[in-house]
Amino acid sequence: MKVTEPRKHEVISMKTIGFLGGMSSQATAEYYRLINQGVKAIRGGHTVAEILMYSVNFQNIEAFVRNEQWEDAANYLVDKALRIERGGADFLIIGTNTMHRVAPQIASAIKIPLVHIIDVTAEAILRLGLKTIGILGTKPVMEADFYRNRFKEKFDIELIAPSDRERERVDTIIFDELCHGIISQKSRNEYISVMQNLADRGAEGIILGCTEIDLLVTAENFSELPLFDTTKLHVHKAVNLCLGIEEIV
Repeated sequence: MKVTEPRKHEVISMKTIGFLGGMSSQATAEYYRLINQGVKAIRGGHTVAEILMYSVNFQNIEAFVRNEQWEDAANYLVDKALRIERGGADFLIIGTNTMHRVAPQIASAIKIPLVHIIDVTAEAILRLGLKTIGILGTKPVMEADFYRNRFKEKFDIELIAPSDRERERVDTIIFDELCHGIISQKSRNEYISVMQNLADRGAEGIILGCTEIDLLVTAENFSELPLFDTTKLHVHKAVNLCLGIEEIV
């Protein structure tokens, strides 16, 4: 009887995603799940992404944000990004909107490309031909120039932020609930109310500008306007780059 030799497996080639996470662990888990889900949906079988992840201590990040220690935050994250680069990642994603405040320092310190969360979100907005967009996120995202200016100067997109009181509640819910995995209908209702107010003020769509917000509200909860989920948009780009569907530039 002829013995059939087992077929030799050919190594599957893909780009390695460098992932700077831990901001928070809830968002990082969602990134990891969605990236692998996306790769598997395209390649099938047991295929998952090749990822080099450095998950930082969110206690440090939270303190940097609260105390506005942006230089310390930059130094802390640059060190971690360089470790990812040395590990062999082909490009870097940072799994947080807020800490993109120090993205310029990170991008200038590494040689691999940084895939900016604002850029992938803006591209999705422009594909729908929209120009005036509401923003939900942490207080630095809703209030600081780094976020608003990049949308305006690079993509000519205007952002509308919630009122002072609403910004306080949106931020508190993120840090005190979502970052701890606490999901409540009361907070969901508060977010929906804020989103409706943004729509009433002329927003053509709304950016879910914190990587935890999609755990609380989705298009199923608010269908009046298009929602731009920064987590899912960032993941989609990472999957395409990983698999060579889009070119790394």
